Amino acid sequence: MDILNVPNQGQASQHNITPTLKPLRIALVGYRSAPHVGGQGIYIRHLATALKALGHNVSVISGPPYPALPSSIPLITLPSLNLYEHHNPLIALRPKHFKHVSDLYEWWGKMTGHFAEPYSFGRRLAQYLKVHGQDYDIIHDNQTLCYSLLNLPLPVVATVHHPITRDRDHAIETAKNWWHRWGTKRWYSFLDMQQKVTQQLPCAVTVSSSSQHDIETCFGRPSHQTHVIFNGIDTAFFAPQQYRAKREQELLATCSSDQPVKGFSVLLDAYAQLLKSKPTLLLKVIGKLNPKGANAKKLKALGLENKVQFVSGLSDKDMVIAYNKATVFVCPSLYEGFGLPVAEAMSCATAVVTSDGGALAEVAGDAALVVPAGNSHALAHAITQVLDDQPLRHALEQKGRARAVDTFCWHSVAQQYAALYHQAIATQTATLTAATQLATSSTQTEQH
Repeated sequence: MDILNVPNQGQASQHNITPTLKPLRIALVGYRSAPHVGGQGIYIRHLATALKALGHNVSVISGPPYPALPSSIPLITLPSLNLYEHHNPLIALRPKHFKHVSDLYEWWGKMTGHFAEPYSFGRRLAQYLKVHGQDYDIIHDNQTLCYSLLNLPLPVVATVHHPITRDRDHAIETAKNWWHRWGTKRWYSFLDMQQKVTQQLPCAVTVSSSSQHDIETCFGRPSHQTHVIFNGIDTAFFAPQQYRAKREQELLATCSSDQPVKGFSVLLDAYAQLLKSKPTLLLKVIGKLNPKGANAKKLKALGLENKVQFVSGLSDKDMVIAYNKATVFVCPSLYEGFGLPVAEAMSCATAVVTSDGGALAEVAGDAALVVPAGNSHALAHAITQVLDDQPLRHALEQKGRARAVDTFCWHSVAQQYAALYHQAIATQTATLTAATQLATSSTQTEQH
């Protein structure tokens, strides 16, 4: 296992570059990077901010929906058709789009049930860098994993948060019929591209040892060729609010009700068990309930329609408040490549009960209660322990905050990435130098 470690030197200050590492011109790349579309958008925003604080020149290159960035970080937009937010994708194609293979491919993919955004974005990225490539020292891709990364004229580092073959497999297993299964396989067919690209990347990094192992198993890239750098947390922002009293009977979860891999069904079973002895216990879920989905039906079958509170559209400040108010944060996921909400809850000094799905046990360490993924009885038992045992709950709160500050500080994460960038640049320079020398030697030999 190749884990790149740089000592945590505390909070970053402007232009705090390690003396031996010069400032770099970094392009952080993501095919869609808005915070509301998933953890990858949050990752880009915080990593860009932390690298900027170290003194690097950072730009973000993104397709829509675009990230929310500090004004000091330039955003280069590569517009797509953005069909998943179009009111009628069928009529989104215009005559001007026929000039571009990227647009045609994206539209046809959407019409035929294929997720074409990563491939199309890669083509647009390659075209942009043909003109502006000299503006950067290195490209850092955030799980686009498109073919174009293999042919760029610059060193490339790519983050593979986790191989989402796990998501695909869970979706196929829970498909209602053969047609739904076929549609699921079709939508996830972009994984063939991501697998091939991951195998050939000169420098890949992931966010946990669990994901490192899964990348080898699912994508065929040997573990020793993938670096591990944990995700970061803004521990100054996600922090305990001493003036805000915790509610004694409130569970908080952020699991999506539409993705089986998030374990929402398991959480509902556990909550139904808990209500038998704790009838006033509140379950608050950050997210939306699909009224036509399987979990909406399960809510009704368990008689929980009026018990579970769904909240969506929260700002980061609202999330901090929600973490601080909750008695226990619960993560029932069957698999996570990292598990950012677990780290955020710990950073807010909220006791955590989590499954061991994917990297969750790795993130939690000894600062949370960890139960087998998919086991609703074990989940309910662990939640009961934390609710009923106040000394245990306080100990978990303190351990969680300490672990977040020591392990998930963005300053340390950014330092590790900067070291990796320099390593990738040096490797490519050495490779090009060797190739040039070989070509020169061959020419001289032919002349003699």
